[in-house]
Amino acid sequence: MAKNLTTREEDYSKWYNELVIKADLAENSGVRGCMVIKPYGFAIWEMMQKELDRMFKETGHVNAYFPLFIPKSYFSKEASHVDGFAKECAVVTHYRLKNAEDGSGIVVDEDAKLEEELIVRPTSETIIWDTYRKWVQSYRDLPLLINQWANVVRWEMRTRLFLRTTEFLWQEGHTAHATKKEAIAEAEQMMHVYADFVENFMAVPVIKGVKTESERFAGALETYCIEALMQDGKALQAGTSHFLGQNFAKAFDVKFATKEGSQEYVWATSWGVSTRLMGALIMTHSDDNGLVLPPNLAPDQVVIVPIYRNEEQLEAVSEVANSIISDLRVKGIRVKFDNRDTHKPGWKFNEYELKGVPVRIAIGPKDIEKGTVELARRDTFEKIFIEKDKVVSKIETLLEEIQENLLSKALAHRASHTTEVDTYEEFKKVIKEKGGFVSAHWDGTKETEERIKNETKATIRCIPLDANTSSGSCMVTGKPSERRVLFAKAY
Repeated sequence: MAKNLTTREEDYSKWYNELVIKADLAENSGVRGCMVIKPYGFAIWEMMQKELDRMFKETGHVNAYFPLFIPKSYFSKEASHVDGFAKECAVVTHYRLKNAEDGSGIVVDEDAKLEEELIVRPTSETIIWDTYRKWVQSYRDLPLLINQWANVVRWEMRTRLFLRTTEFLWQEGHTAHATKKEAIAEAEQMMHVYADFVENFMAVPVIKGVKTESERFAGALETYCIEALMQDGKALQAGTSHFLGQNFAKAFDVKFATKEGSQEYVWATSWGVSTRLMGALIMTHSDDNGLVLPPNLAPDQVVIVPIYRNEEQLEAVSEVANSIISDLRVKGIRVKFDNRDTHKPGWKFNEYELKGVPVRIAIGPKDIEKGTVELARRDTFEKIFIEKDKVVSKIETLLEEIQENLLSKALAHRASHTTEVDTYEEFKKVIKEKGGFVSAHWDGTKETEERIKNETKATIRCIPLDANTSSGSCMVTGKPSERRVLFAKAY
């Protein structure tokens, strides 16, 4: 299988697009800006979904589902929310369909307008809070800890597979609490859950922080985030968790009776990650030979490729392979035996290298004679020969080593591409020539933030929660600054 990928150094954007398509992850659809997620890509997303869903449920959340369509009037109830999404909304205006004379099958009557236009959900706060009004009466009904797995539509002008598409898959949690303290604790908890997942399953290191007022989610009082750094030096927002205060509760009149009998508005959060995580996974680990998957999320952690000349040899190799497969599956290791006779071993080696399978086993007649098999690591391309009866324990160790190695490499890359600067001239030079995260003092004003963005295309990715808090002077204005913030160009 010839990969023929553009190299990252040649054209990082082209490399990414080619890899997504050639590794059978996704492809563009007939609908502008939308994608088809292919079985292999969806299998990876399912692994993500499975682990996240487990983590959500372990923290007390349950799943539900809310409508795709939202009455337009709901958006007008929370002013900053509608302002934030007004330019991205897809709107349904007509409803009647009948046979068309031109043979197309359907036509919309000019007079068949909906009494109220419907928004195809860009996010579900409004429809969910309208529902919560019916569900919440007393403090006994709180907290409401609900998540939904869904699709959303945001009418993007510039799209890229997984990273930014008109329709995408995601989860969105929406919770209601009796106190401000509980809601803030929930928003912070979910940021930590996301960070745990991204680092320990995706092997992608993240910076935890809060967004500036300009970068907050529309309608939020605080937005917590996790920021990752890609190989090309650009940042990617990997997940967000929002403290919404009482804004949506007041907009939709969601009150509860306290223990003392008074009526109070509930406190809210929302939080979400999407198929954008697939883009983060690809751009953090993959190389010029294709996808590199961390074992914790690989649909196939191990692939066995038989090498044979005739049916007799295949039968002997298959017997050994099936014995190894049985032992691996007992250990919970996901393994595939590729015994297709339509492709040669070399073609298969290239295919699984392109698809990022962490460990490849090759077994041939000579290996059977020696009582060994060949193991190949995708992350380092290292090959070793090992005795058959030691294969399972070796693979267990190997999968752990690969997972740790990918995280270590990503951490080293982030460390070498994080720069602390004190002057605006130095800042502009680093952003233009080196990229990556840039730590600098900022005076806290929207005006300075906007100026930096306009002049350098770099934005404040977050105000880190665990970084240097020493005071200083803004690199642009010289005004006092309480702490450094993290800048970068971003996807």
